[in-house]
Amino acid sequence: MSMPYELIDTQYSGNAWKVRLLSSFLNIPLQRFPQSIVDGDLNHPDIKAKNPLQRIPILKTRSGKWLSESGAILWYLAQGSSFLPKEYEADIVYWLLFEQLEHMPYFAQPRLQIHLRKIRQVTDPDMQAYRKSGHCALKIMEENLSEKPYLVSEQPTIADVALYPYTQMADEGGYELTSYPAVLKWLSRIQALPGYIPIDQV
Repeated sequence: MSMPYELIDTQYSGNAWKVRLLSSFLNIPLQRFPQSIVDGDLNHPDIKAKNPLQRIPILKTRSGKWLSESGAILWYLAQGSSFLPKEYEADIVYWLLFEQLEHMPYFAQPRLQIHLRKIRQVTDPDMQAYRKSGHCALKIMEENLSEKPYLVSEQPTIADVALYPYTQMADEGGYELTSYPAVLKWLSRIQALPGYIPIDQV
């Protein structure tokens, strides 16, 4: 077995879960260094030296460089695997950008403020505004997944890994997904993949 990659992450970050999911799907060993956002760990100079934006996850590559941003890490780890087929690379880039720009902000923020920090209520106007934008993303996903089992092709790719965590945890931000049957079936397919791990698995 190859030496594990060093991963700086937090247990309940959806972005960090993406990296752990893909690593488990591909049987890539990780040596984790979990941080606490609440305790201010991401403000430590060592974190800033590895990622000036002070965000996780951060992965140490084989060359010794520290790589940040979940999409970039997924791409790096998936090279040469079925999760990054060359014929679908442009489509995968589309969905990675979609996730960061049109999806993740509207799912992560309600979850953070309602479920994790407990400083907002589901009915607060700003939380409703987040969900309104999030439902636009879900409708696009629903239409796409009504035509194929996974976002890009007949097989899962890093596009699916990128969009899975925050969609799976949508209820923690006040979302109801029953109007999206194709999305719900897709979530079940991801959970049934060999190597699947839940967010709280250490």
